[in-house]
Amino acid sequence: MENSGISIAYPINLRDRPLSAIWVRAAAGDPRRGWLLAGGQAVPVALGRSSIIANKREGDGGTPKGIFRPRQLWWRADRHPKPRTFLPSRAIRPEDAWCEDPHSRHYNRPLRLGRGDEGDRLTRDDHLYDFIVEIDHNTSPRIAGLGSAVFLHLARDNFGPTAGCVSMTKPAMLRLLQQLGPQTRIVIG
Repeated sequence: MENSGISIAYPINLRDRPLSAIWVRAAAGDPRRGWLLAGGQAVPVALGRSSIIANKREGDGGTPKGIFRPRQLWWRADRHPKPRTFLPSRAIRPEDAWCEDPHSRHYNRPLRLGRGDEGDRLTRDDHLYDFIVEIDHNTSPRIAGLGSAVFLHLARDNFGPTAGCVSMTKPAMLRLLQQLGPQTRIVIG
């Protein structure tokens, strides 16, 4: 990513109001990695294993191209204090999960699972979901099979590709959260 022509500056300045927009672009040479541009700064991100795609489908590994809005922050209160943000926030509970079943009436929505129930639980043993920014991809209307659980979340240590989300380091996430509000546009592509 050094030869991408983008200068790397990790600090994202604090503001008294949210940013109007942030941009996510694929990196030259490795489309599974990219840059999140916010407030004049660029931070490295990992993208879906299929890079950024225009026609998102459930399970395709692509990060959806489009303009989205952040809906709310979910965070692991058992691991971290509540971060500063303009977004509505919700602590993740052990029963919290996300429905990725296109045949379910709960598709692409949060749900609660009981003990022993199977599903994409938000309380992971790793730290990828310690902070999740839910975005409004495929929400209004929700269309079965067009993709679910597209989040901004924390990256793997090796910045490996995601299943379709945008991931970043914890310091970058915490700085970004301080500038995100419900009206911030997330421009991917």
